Amino acid sequence: MSQATLHVLQTCPFSWKVRGLVEHLGLDVAEVQVNAMRTKKELSFTNGWNKVPVFTDENGEVVVDSTPIMVYIDENYNNSVLTQSSGEERYDSMLAHVDEAWKRATIPILYGSLGAALSTTRRVSKLEKFGFISRRLYAWAGFPIMWGIIARKRVKKDGRTPKKLWHDLLTEYTESFDGEPFFGGQQPNLVDFAAFGYMRSISPFKQFKHLEEHEKGMNWYNLMVQQLK
Repeated sequence: MSQATLHVLQTCPFSWKVRGLVEHLGLDVAEVQVNAMRTKKELSFTNGWNKVPVFTDENGEVVVDSTPIMVYIDENYNNSVLTQSSGEERYDSMLAHVDEAWKRATIPILYGSLGAALSTTRRVSKLEKFGFISRRLYAWAGFPIMWGIIARKRVKKDGRTPKKLWHDLLTEYTESFDGEPFFGGQQPNLVDFAAFGYMRSISPFKQFKHLEEHEKGMNWYNLMVQQLK
């Protein structure tokens, strides 16, 4: 029986979702950093998925897509403790909302202005696994694409600044706790770890300071940090 593995990109929010759960449970999982420019080749064993994260358990079972991976890990390594509320409207609707709205909010906060995009791409080029040429190419050629083609369009369509968008998401989320410290109650559930992963993926970047200005959001975030082993 081999060791379980998790193929990731260091700055991928979907990877951060699963990494947080793995850390929380203290699982013995080998993390494999994928070359950002060679995902198709390095993830060829997924039969065409070609995206991170990818989880492979000790028996060689391959699971793809972040939320299904989290559910699989909770079911097989944690007696489904974090997914007990699965099937309930409150749980299912918030998990779907986090996976859609929070996912879409990550690019605007990181690439929503020309300066932010340049800062982010340069940071990504240092954190991710690139070749010598591709690292420099991404650092200096990537930011006009991420800002001009993707992020600016999303910001314009939403109508809010990236900071306001995130503050609204955090307010909406923390107000759904009904006075408890987590969405899951006294203890976090899978929804909390999904939301935490998206927010945590921004923490290596200077734009995280905008999220730190949301008091209730940071109170919850810091409690989530304490859940990691």
